Amino acid sequence: MRTLRKFLIVLSLSPCANAQTLTITHATVIDTVTGATQPDSTIVIDGNRIASVSRSATLKPKAGQVIDAKGQYLIPGLWDMHTHVYFDSTAADGADLVLPLFLANGVTGVRDMGSALDPVLHARDEITAHRLLGPRMIVSGPMLDGPKSHYKAAIAIATPEDGRKAVDMLKTRGVDFIKVQSGIPREAYFAIADESKKVGIPFEGHVPDAIRASEAIAAHQRTFEHLIGIFEASSPDETKYLTGKKTVGMFLDTYDPTREAAIINLIAKDHVWQCPTLYWERGQWLVDSIDYTKDPDLAYAPHTWVDKHWPAAQKGIMKSLDTDPLPVREKFVTHELDIVRKLHTAGVPFLAGTDTPAGVDVLPGISLHLELQRFVAAGFTPLQALQTATLNPAIFYNKRNDYGTVQPGRIADLVLLEANPLDDIANTRKIAGVIADGRYLSHQDLEQLRTKLKQLAATR
Repeated sequence: MRTLRKFLIVLSLSPCANAQTLTITHATVIDTVTGATQPDSTIVIDGNRIASVSRSATLKPKAGQVIDAKGQYLIPGLWDMHTHVYFDSTAADGADLVLPLFLANGVTGVRDMGSALDPVLHARDEITAHRLLGPRMIVSGPMLDGPKSHYKAAIAIATPEDGRKAVDMLKTRGVDFIKVQSGIPREAYFAIADESKKVGIPFEGHVPDAIRASEAIAAHQRTFEHLIGIFEASSPDETKYLTGKKTVGMFLDTYDPTREAAIINLIAKDHVWQCPTLYWERGQWLVDSIDYTKDPDLAYAPHTWVDKHWPAAQKGIMKSLDTDPLPVREKFVTHELDIVRKLHTAGVPFLAGTDTPAGVDVLPGISLHLELQRFVAAGFTPLQALQTATLNPAIFYNKRNDYGTVQPGRIADLVLLEANPLDDIANTRKIAGVIADGRYLSHQDLEQLRTKLKQLAATR
């Protein structure tokens, strides 16, 4: 353990905190806005910002480290917009395993949607100071959930006053946004929305069970996670679902395309961002068909996850699926992809997120690449899928001058790939190097990091 921590500290501090010059030559730069490619480019990085992007023939490196990226493709660093780094049973693995795994897979930024407050705030600050190896973090702290929440990384909310106090406390502690969970009581939800507006902090997350999607839109909830609320709004039984039982079989049996079109139009009109977590959703509804023992990346999962957490999660999820046979749930997974396709056609903006490491066989970093493949399965082009993890997060945070494209002035969060992701989105996994806040992790560094992480996983 000490050896791994020392290795992670060395990587997080290299190059040193002083401004460095890093030059990438002969790379093909991918424009995440248009999909155009700029071959044989030289990218000069000064400190943690891109200083210039030009043709390699017109610029010769004068100082600093030089990387020959001939035959490689340069994209902005990837964002996973739905993570839980310090979450319940996997929280102990957050700093040493989860965070480094993101970087090892080209994920240079995450939106954390529910973690223990003190550890996640500490990690965010330590990463910023280059004392901890991991992606930059946008965090909510603990989720706001109902009075009987079974999550450790949550604050139980029973009354409107509980909701207001939680928002005020989290705002004071310095979180970046408020995350709402499914169990929040109806009146408490509206109090949370009102208090968030008063103190000037966005609120995002689930459409709670007691709330209609249209009401969440009117309350200015900034994101919908997992497509929750859309299924309900596409049924004439939406009001019944506010207080009663609901299953995917019920959604399919009462599906009304006219109602679906109406809620999609409303979402598009109000520009409500969607983070559908499609890879996680597939595992949720088909959890009894997952054979994670055949996962080629299983070596990155601690034994406690494989032998304890995942089997328990499978059993827990199955309890809620006992009324819907597997063929019905398979049909629903296809239905989800169709909803995403329709939302996308309507101009609704999307973010790539995975819910990692919550769930079954959803590995940090790795699952983001599988999520992009699910977007392509839903009808996105490879460029559009790539945008959900690069350009779109920059737009979402109003940070296009910092992230999302490979341009002068942008923060140097970048990924070098061995193949073009616009030809095949699966090529995002063919990582040759990662630049995180101007610090370069070479292919050799990444291989050493992956080896260390596998060794750590084998001991836990």
